[in-house]
Amino acid sequence: MSISTGFGEAQVWAQTHFGAVRLGDVRRSRRVVRLAAGWARQPGASIPRLSQGQAYASKAAYHLLAQARTTPEAVQAPHRDLVRQQLQPPGTFLLVEDTSELSWPEAAERRAGLGPVGQGKPYSQGVLLHSLVAAAWPAEDPDPAAKRPALPLLGLLDQQFHVRQPVPEAEKAYPHGGSRPRQGRVRESALWTQSLRAVGQPPAGTRWVVVADRGADIYEHLQQCQAQGLGFVVRAAQDRALVSGVEKAPAGRLFERARAQPSAGAVPLALRGRPRQPAREVVLQVSFCPDLALRAPQRPGGATGKGAPVPASVVRVWEERDLETTGPGLEWLLLCDQPVTDFAQALTCVRQYTSRWLIEDFHKALKTGLGAEKLQLHTAARLFAAVALLSVVALALVDLREKSRLEPDQPAEAAGLSPTELRVLRLQSRRPIRTVHEAYRALAALGGHLGRTGDGPPGWQTLWLGRQTLRLLVEGVHLAAHLRDE
Repeated sequence: MSISTGFGEAQVWAQTHFGAVRLGDVRRSRRVVRLAAGWARQPGASIPRLSQGQAYASKAAYHLLAQARTTPEAVQAPHRDLVRQQLQPPGTFLLVEDTSELSWPEAAERRAGLGPVGQGKPYSQGVLLHSLVAAAWPAEDPDPAAKRPALPLLGLLDQQFHVRQPVPEAEKAYPHGGSRPRQGRVRESALWTQSLRAVGQPPAGTRWVVVADRGADIYEHLQQCQAQGLGFVVRAAQDRALVSGVEKAPAGRLFERARAQPSAGAVPLALRGRPRQPAREVVLQVSFCPDLALRAPQRPGGATGKGAPVPASVVRVWEERDLETTGPGLEWLLLCDQPVTDFAQALTCVRQYTSRWLIEDFHKALKTGLGAEKLQLHTAARLFAAVALLSVVALALVDLREKSRLEPDQPAEAAGLSPTELRVLRLQSRRPIRTVHEAYRALAALGGHLGRTGDGPPGWQTLWLGRQTLRLLVEGVHLAAHLRDE
């Protein structure tokens, strides 16, 4: 069951993911469900707008978020339990992990409990949000040569709010830039390992694969994956030393070894647009090197290589370009826990890594679609509780796109729309919507998707805008029915 299942019935969906929340009072639990359902119906709406002008409802929502018991962990507990249940059957699941900054502009006064973010400007305030999203990986990839497969998002397995603290004066005053005082301070890199500890170990016959970008290339993080029986596909950031044999004899460097391997094949890939980089189609070469051992790095107070080596394979993905005319092309060096001995295995690692973009979409949905950074709440505790709720809704928005591509030939009733929404959509589009594909195409058209040959499939933002329009149409139908009854 993906996270967007039943999203059209907002109250039922919210009850599924938050109904079992325990906050010491049944009224608080009901209020959590109402808030989540409201944001599912109207993503990005303010609390007064959700309350439809009822001062009591707004006051009750603010009071709920101000309670000491209303922590992000307590709010998300039923949802996380539901996700863990779906990770138990045999199969392969991706645990996509990343960190993003949430910032709130300083108003008349600073918001209590936030810390510095961004470039360290004195007026910046916010939090680092570290999230781990679970998704199901298909047992059989229908078309290995195509783009990454659509994946049903299961939900959030862990989420941490890390508030940066100002650098202690003792550390600033330490002579010659020494690092000894830093050793007693919690490092931000520890967020990655803490998330894994919260996940635990997969059951027998089930494979959980941690997928992350370069920020996760931390020795302790890779070692923790190994200790918990977790797989990993992590983009390398460090040119690590390699060792071989029980004596840990030096065996070269990671980047040199990876770049020395010949291409085993090529794969097309559509790159998303980024600032100053337009979207483009590229052909990437793929090579692999199995049976490596990554040497433990030097840590303060310990000898170099004191820890156990981490066994891994490396998959290199690169774009061949003329350096003199076009400059360097794309290159990924992916660390994988399993031995990679053929092109098909290497391609699976590459496609699992490209699935990491799901969490980037999640962050965009949280900030842009749901306006998490526009919340008008004045303490960190209230902001974090609201973001915990919004995060689950944001994932459901992203999953709408995934669901639209998973089983396009299923009956339209499986598209996650309520019966009334589907009837209104059929009337508005003036077409007999019979399949999931046709339902989402009609929904995307409401969001502005033209459906031309070169437009490609609709994204989550277009589907979100379509849902907003459809919700207003359905409300109009209900109001018209009441007018007829008067």
